[in-house]
Amino acid sequence: MPHADQLARSQEIAEKVARIFQKRAELAQQQFSERANEAGTRLFSNGDANRFDGTGHAYAVDLMQRSILFWDTLRQRGNNFIEQTKRGLEPVLHFAHEMLLDGRTFARPVNYALLRIVPPEGVIIDPLRRPYLIIDPRAGHGPGIGGFKDDSQVGVALRAGHPVYFVTFFRDPQPGQTLLDVCAAEQQFVRHVRELHPDSAKPAIVGNCQGGWAAMMLASSQPDDTGPLVINGAPMSYWSGAWREGEGDNPMRYSGGMPGGTWLASLTADLGNGKFDGAYLVENFENLNPANSFWDKYYTLFNNVDTEPPRYLDFERWWGGYYLMNREEIEWITRNLFVGNKLWSGEVRGVSGASFDLRAIKSPIILFASMGDNITPPQQAFNWVADIYGSTDEIKARGQVIVGLMHKSIGHLGIFVSGKVAKKEYTQIASVLEAIESFPPGLYGMEIAERKGEGGKPEYDVSFQERRLEDVSARFNRFERVDELPFEAVKQVSDFNQRAYELFAQPFVQAMANDTTASMLRAFHPLRAQRWMFSDYNPWLAWLGPAAQAVKAARKPASEHDALRRAEHCGSDMISASLDFYRAMRDAATEAMFFSVYGNMFSVHRAQEHEAREQVSDPRDLPFVQEALASVGRGGYAEAVARVACLLMRHDEPLPLTRMVLRQELAADYAEYLPQMPRDEWRRIRGEQEIVVRYEPEQALSTLPDLLDDSDDRKKLLTLFDKLHADSRMQGFEPTAAQHDMLVRIRAALPLKAARAARRPAAAH
Repeated sequence: MPHADQLARSQEIAEKVARIFQKRAELAQQQFSERANEAGTRLFSNGDANRFDGTGHAYAVDLMQRSILFWDTLRQRGNNFIEQTKRGLEPVLHFAHEMLLDGRTFARPVNYALLRIVPPEGVIIDPLRRPYLIIDPRAGHGPGIGGFKDDSQVGVALRAGHPVYFVTFFRDPQPGQTLLDVCAAEQQFVRHVRELHPDSAKPAIVGNCQGGWAAMMLASSQPDDTGPLVINGAPMSYWSGAWREGEGDNPMRYSGGMPGGTWLASLTADLGNGKFDGAYLVENFENLNPANSFWDKYYTLFNNVDTEPPRYLDFERWWGGYYLMNREEIEWITRNLFVGNKLWSGEVRGVSGASFDLRAIKSPIILFASMGDNITPPQQAFNWVADIYGSTDEIKARGQVIVGLMHKSIGHLGIFVSGKVAKKEYTQIASVLEAIESFPPGLYGMEIAERKGEGGKPEYDVSFQERRLEDVSARFNRFERVDELPFEAVKQVSDFNQRAYELFAQPFVQAMANDTTASMLRAFHPLRAQRWMFSDYNPWLAWLGPAAQAVKAARKPASEHDALRRAEHCGSDMISASLDFYRAMRDAATEAMFFSVYGNMFSVHRAQEHEAREQVSDPRDLPFVQEALASVGRGGYAEAVARVACLLMRHDEPLPLTRMVLRQELAADYAEYLPQMPRDEWRRIRGEQEIVVRYEPEQALSTLPDLLDDSDDRKKLLTLFDKLHADSRMQGFEPTAAQHDMLVRIRAALPLKAARAARRPAAAH
């Protein structure tokens, strides 16, 4: 590349980075000013309602009492942490459970186990209903967040009458275990669940965050044993994210490149004598939102200290439980996923040596993400679909059903722990799984509309809208994913730094590390130290427990309308706003530095190759489209029914759940007139026929008699038409004019006298 062009490109990158940084800084300043004005307005509003007794005695007493109760709550948090640590940490499941399989006893032992959730009293489980298998994330914290409270994924499935199983894990990994060993163990868990429910549908797999991509690996390597997948807040395309001239939403995607790649994770694991401390991952999560981590959650506890401690301590049981990984595990994650971004590409191989091909998954996939998630933004949750399929037609040709559900504002943790999300999104997901399995192949958007029911209780209407992958990808990626190109440079720099660390530093670090030094490092990690140092282990706090009991007996809370109390709220708001301003400027600076460094590293000729590779050719030239069109005149009754369904399909309108349920009922009632085959095979045939109808509608109609040259088959199909037309349940779904005309043409194309009386040999089908 000529030096002049390279200089011009560098200048262009610098100008764009500077422009976006300036806009981010302006937005951060604007948001800080707005919050400061709101805080001042609340302080000086309601003039006469602000009462001040002249001495502030009531407020002073309240302040002192709240302070003692606040610090006593932190003391209880420390005591709980110590007790949990002594017990080896346990899952924070709200529900009783029993262990069925212990992965530590497997031929290749892992620190995973399969639990059966014991239904609470009054909850009746139908063993014939589809079982649920929930996989929680192993990303620093312990398991249990999927069943953290009654309104949770576990609770929703139990109340719906489903048997529920849970994949848990222990604090310490087994020596030498890898993530591929974990995947193999989870395969055994799924097979065991199927053995327990041989007459039920295949188990639904629910994967949360890291458990989401683990579930995808599991399903792609064992597609015949897994049912529908529900993937919640799971990062699959790690390089993706929003890069727009506005607020910086996704700073975490830069965290792999700024320290130079994966070598730091290896160093940390070596300092831990071969074990990576999950507390470092939790620390990274906390640093993403310093306002909440260092102020808001503590002030919320302090401000509501009479009612907040139980909820706070309950959450801290999970948030303060730090689990370990082997060096091999964290290196596999960072190299193949966080930095390498290889999961969707087929470069990652399992224990058997076969690559994980996500296109091998046969069951429907529901992807749940949130626009308010700055850890797993929607682009990371959805872009892998475009990466491996490339087009809507390929999704259909492979018979796949993918459903996207988007929350507008909830944060990453809220996706898993919010009771409101459980009552709304997860309840509706559980209610539609059976219907989704009968969907024609394609990409769908799921919408949940809330309305007031009897007694003011919220009720929900679910509908689905078929989408084009090309349109969804363009809407999510307004910069056409050009912002992902510098991550190629990150991967190369990471490989170089990793090799340099392994050659020059790792032997010395490993020689110095031992179990004693590793234990000391873990014990004095700031997140652990702040807990055990503020507990009953600290003799200077012996007075705090009795003092808190005395305060509770004599508690006199001040009024919320007290002027000093309102001033306290204002001060808290200003501190929170300042920390948010710091975060916005930090993230903007990180983003600017990332693209300044790696944007220039990424060579222009590689960028040009990428652009050429991304150009969309004529869809008719795609191999699976050509294959489907070449078989337009081949097939039998199953292909004919699928083609007729495609010819009569309504386009560009929402599909209410009620209509999908009605389809299921009709399919069950008229099963004798429908092809009997596995659902995944039926979806594949339906997808191929939809491609035929999409590109060659007239040829699809003219060759329909070739698929039905048996008089009995024609009669069966026409009888199905007549029965559906006469069914009273179809009265509310009158055909459109286009559907009516197409039905007339189909009948005209299938005269009974033109069909052969003798049935064709089975081989012809």
